[in-house]
Amino acid sequence: MRASGLVGEHALKLLGDESGAVIQDKHGPLYWLVEPGSAGDWDVRQMHVLGATTAGASYVGVPPAHWTGPPGIHWRIPVGPGRYLTDAALLRRALALAALAELGPAEEADR
Repeated sequence: MRASGLVGEHALKLLGDESGAVIQDKHGPLYWLVEPGSAGDWDVRQMHVLGATTAGASYVGVPPAHWTGPPGIHWRIPVGPGRYLTDAALLRRALALAALAELGPAEEADR
């Protein structure tokens, strides 16, 4: 699950301790790991479900566990025991609330 930096940062705050591990790209997007197949039908602005279609492959760089800060790709929330996957339902709700807060109400053209 990839979210833009703006929406992702807000969602991260909303999730708090409920977030699993999070990877941050050097350019700002945040990546959450969720159970495969748990997010294929999501429609949240500035969020992209990686691997949701068979049309193409999706790749995410996974940093070594000790890369926990910039520069470059790093673990924003480090992976570790009890902190791997994020609950998909909680993440979807946080991303939707974050998109509404950061971007305002969706217009038909945004969907």
